[in-house]
Amino acid sequence: MRNATFRQLRVFSEVARHLSFARAAEALHLTPPAVTMQVKELEAHVGLPLFDRSGRQVALTTAGEYMLVYARRMLATLKDAEDAAARLKGVELGQLVIGMVSTAKYFLPKLLARFREEHPGVDIRLAVGNREQLVALLHAGEVDIAIMGRPPKELATRAEPFAAHPHVFVAPPGHALVHAGTVLPGQLGDQPFLMRESGSGTRAALEQFLEAQHVTVSTAMEMSSNETIKQAVMAGMGLSFLSLHTIGLEQRHGLIAVLDVRGAPVVRAWNCVHTLSKLLSPAAEAFRYFMLERGERFLAAEFSPVPENAAP
Repeated sequence: MRNATFRQLRVFSEVARHLSFARAAEALHLTPPAVTMQVKELEAHVGLPLFDRSGRQVALTTAGEYMLVYARRMLATLKDAEDAAARLKGVELGQLVIGMVSTAKYFLPKLLARFREEHPGVDIRLAVGNREQLVALLHAGEVDIAIMGRPPKELATRAEPFAAHPHVFVAPPGHALVHAGTVLPGQLGDQPFLMRESGSGTRAALEQFLEAQHVTVSTAMEMSSNETIKQAVMAGMGLSFLSLHTIGLEQRHGLIAVLDVRGAPVVRAWNCVHTLSKLLSPAAEAFRYFMLERGERFLAAEFSPVPENAAP
């Protein structure tokens, strides 16, 4: 292991994250053969296989699972050292790793483009997942700042809200409930629902709303993608509950309708989150301030206003 390089550890960690050599190569801007070579060299240093490869299926071996724990520790320690050096220099350079829940992809890239214009020396890397996956990345120290809705209670974090995050009930434009005026929560119990997967913040917000209203709905299908859910709603497969920030385009073109459900929208907050144990680099501090100062104004301009009957 003495001759293993941080480059090999980074490649190994990325393959372990995606369980795919091709997706790791894409994330690292390398070719798949280069990724394979780095992993093979690390395996030679360890003296044990780190992955089981069966066709396109990739899984960590027992040795790989152990090595991943130490690899992530070493990479996190190196990142902390780089951040400390940057703080001493007082410069906004180096890599900034931002984690975001998948729902944030509808607005965060535009904000990042503006941030990059003002901070061209920062190399930005994105890690995308549902809330559960993002909490794991925070716990492992693999992201500097996470953009998410409900901050984790199981970690010691600093969570700073920067914008309102409304969730709404949606239907195809021709659905009977669209023209029914105010919809009582109990009326939703007769409708098939297209649900986000367990572990997502959107699913948790819906379940909390239904529990508070003493309503049970029928799950027609469970999906892990907002895009797939939107297509299914437009196809008339059922109703759904989505972040307002995911349906801006469809709303503007009349492809999806927002139901006037009593007690909705359910308004949560978008948060900038980082672990208290992590000292932020100058680049991460600059991004944090940027989101707190610009996030709410940007979202208000980009998306439709929240109706007046919004629930807190």
